[in-house]
Amino acid sequence: MPALTALKREWTLAVVYATALLFFVFGKDWLADLSNTTWFLLMFVWLFCVIVASAGAIVRHAEGLAELVGEPFGTLILTLSVIAIEVLMISAVMLTGKGSPVLARDTMFAVVMIVLNGMVGLCLLVGGLRHHEQTYNLQGAVSYLAVIIPLAVISLVLPNFTQATAGPTLSTAQAIFLGVASLVMYGVFLGIQTARHRDYFVHDGRPLDAGAAVSASPNGSRAGHACLLLAYLVPLVLLAKQIAIPIDYAIHVVGAPVALSGFLVASLVLLPEVVAAARAAAGNQLQRSVNIALGSVLASISLTIPAVLAIGAWTGNTIVLGLDAVSMVMLVLTLAVSVLTFASTRTNVLLGVVHLLLFVTYLLLIFES
Repeated sequence: MPALTALKREWTLAVVYATALLFFVFGKDWLADLSNTTWFLLMFVWLFCVIVASAGAIVRHAEGLAELVGEPFGTLILTLSVIAIEVLMISAVMLTGKGSPVLARDTMFAVVMIVLNGMVGLCLLVGGLRHHEQTYNLQGAVSYLAVIIPLAVISLVLPNFTQATAGPTLSTAQAIFLGVASLVMYGVFLGIQTARHRDYFVHDGRPLDAGAAVSASPNGSRAGHACLLLAYLVPLVLLAKQIAIPIDYAIHVVGAPVALSGFLVASLVLLPEVVAAARAAAGNQLQRSVNIALGSVLASISLTIPAVLAIGAWTGNTIVLGLDAVSMVMLVLTLAVSVLTFASTRTNVLLGVVHLLLFVTYLLLIFES
């Protein structure tokens, strides 16, 4: 009976594989002509919902596995699982149809806007409404921002001002340096987070004990979570290629804003984490929300950059990283407000409303810049 109960709990897996199988057999015909608006929306919404459900299940099992194995491996499993989805989605859209040289840039920018404004704003608003004020470990937030800010500016702003190449791109030497620097900075940060200063990232200042974490995940074993995580990840390879077709169609045929593709890719990846972070804030676990939010931004920038630069070098495609003027203003404003938000250990609803206002502004500027 426990096995039957587990199967019922994983009904999403059947839906994901059924969708993957149907699109493997009929996808070429179904997506050949998307000129009918109703059919286009049906295909896109179907794929979008299934991918979000699969991503949510991957995050759920990655978290379960992370709790069971403890640190530092738990953090690596959760981070790499989410980033694998993001890089998979970006690669699929880049290699489909006409591709998009700005997709990686727009996706990383969307991640920053969705997380630092949408996710953080929602968490602070929900937590503030339910608990008035919430606290967290300031040293951890400062550590995150100390790496996020320089990486974001170097990768998304600096290419606009370099002279080695024409346009907001990087030369080969600059791209190699940025890719290596991103990995090195993230590696050093992981050393701080999982070994040297683990107490920075828990609320009471005590490192998380792996044995205590096991009790938080009573259902499932290491092998079970790992197998199910991989089981959900495999069909995403096919589904990512399929949803890339309507996204490419919307950008190049319908004339949708180019930045919309980056927002859609980021939304697919981050939606399950947004829900998890908001639920943690509602339960007065703001430290967990901060770790999820700032960890997502840091991992996205530091690991996506070398991945997409490598893909660009391998395929010979140009990778545009520099943001336009409007987006640069939004990025700098978001980073500045984030520094102010995480300058104190106490948060309230005002800070949440400010971040949500910036998020709504970002959404407006996608369509009316």
